[in-house]
Amino acid sequence: MIPPSAPFSRRHLLQHAGAGFGAMALQGLLQAASNPLAPRRAHLRPRAKRVIFLYMSGGPSQMDLFDPKPLIQRRHGQSIQAPLPDRDKHESTERMLALGTEIPVRPRGQSGVTISDLLPHTAAIADEICLLRAVHADNNQHGPAALQFHTGALTEARPSLGSWISYGLGTENESLPGFLTIHPGIDTRLYGSSFLPAAHQGTPVVLPAKASDPAIDFLTDNQSDVGSQRRRFEFIQRMNRRLLEREPADPRLEGMIHSMETAFRMQSAAPQLVDLSNESPATQRLYGIGEPNTDRNGRALLLARRLSEAGVRFVQVTLDGWDHHGGIRAALPKSCAASDKPCAGLIRDLKSRGLLEDTLVVWSGEFGRTPWSQDLSRTAPIEKHGREHQPDSFCSWMAGGGVRGGLMHGQTDEFGYRPVEGRVHLHDLHATILHLLGLDHERLTWRQLGRDYRLTDVYGEVVREILA
Repeated sequence: MIPPSAPFSRRHLLQHAGAGFGAMALQGLLQAASNPLAPRRAHLRPRAKRVIFLYMSGGPSQMDLFDPKPLIQRRHGQSIQAPLPDRDKHESTERMLALGTEIPVRPRGQSGVTISDLLPHTAAIADEICLLRAVHADNNQHGPAALQFHTGALTEARPSLGSWISYGLGTENESLPGFLTIHPGIDTRLYGSSFLPAAHQGTPVVLPAKASDPAIDFLTDNQSDVGSQRRRFEFIQRMNRRLLEREPADPRLEGMIHSMETAFRMQSAAPQLVDLSNESPATQRLYGIGEPNTDRNGRALLLARRLSEAGVRFVQVTLDGWDHHGGIRAALPKSCAASDKPCAGLIRDLKSRGLLEDTLVVWSGEFGRTPWSQDLSRTAPIEKHGREHQPDSFCSWMAGGGVRGGLMHGQTDEFGYRPVEGRVHLHDLHATILHLLGLDHERLTWRQLGRDYRLTDVYGEVVREILA
């Protein structure tokens, strides 16, 4: 793979054909300039061809779902001296009470991966899961933490993970983008391409409540027939290319030309993909489609499988509702009931179709929750207690795509606060995802403002212990 490290145009590259470019290198750069989504060779032997990222927005409680702590369980409801660093201490920490788990978390399958009774469907696929129990991020607020998980940066608008993957590998289907995001939130930075070509930004998809409403904005033109649309499109593209030949290199114009071509092809390919009615009743039941608690998430995850199967490199699905500051004992079961069956159904469906071995599925929130309750009076009923944000350690899981199933990696201290073994920073997680796709995170760069940028900045180590 020879991705461009600067926004070269075809004309610019031809002018420099004799300046040290080999024939194959020049061909690769010309292809990248003319079609930024063209399939490209990986740096390494890939284990996975595509990624489905299941984003649990809000921060699931790792202690309630995957990693209970006997000390916290024994001290439930009692005052606890939390091991917080001085910078995080404030007056209300004196009122912190240990908050144990109400629903059992048990070893599952032959591997013994620990999963809560709140996730019975996920528990049934425990031997497919690689559970990371000591993931670490750098900010305890939703906005910066979500931005870091998606882009590697806390404050800047950098290219998102899906955009880097699209840039590095292109798409396997020229009629579809390399990156789609289903039910995204309002922060477009989480699926933006920043300084990478616009063709690599995520295309948002929102499954409508009514089948008659469009899932992708502006996908269809009901005011003219297909023939008229094609003639109009070809006329505009001829004018664009004529302008491009006369003017100096303009990567934005080239990107617009390609985006219009992809959008036109999507008009024929995408409607069939977002139409789930041709899936069998058994498949729809597998995802919980038609059931009150799981229909929305089930349809989103089934669509994710269809898009991945059709050649989209990176599909992101947002499943929100995990921000449990209060009343977690009543709210957490509802969040689990809405996501458990669809997520497990996705793994089962991918495996039955022979897709799991080269599809990497990643499940995570932007951070986890504290093992103690937050800022509540000791006299408040336990039903009203919730958990605060915790980026210092939390749980994520991965499946398929070259990771070891049935593995628990990492461990936290007896409080469930500090990683003591197998610590995985978000930069390490990003480096590992890229590695499984055959991309060296140190070589996947883009030159911007005089320096080379990459997803992992100057950090990141591949977590080789979890590789199959």
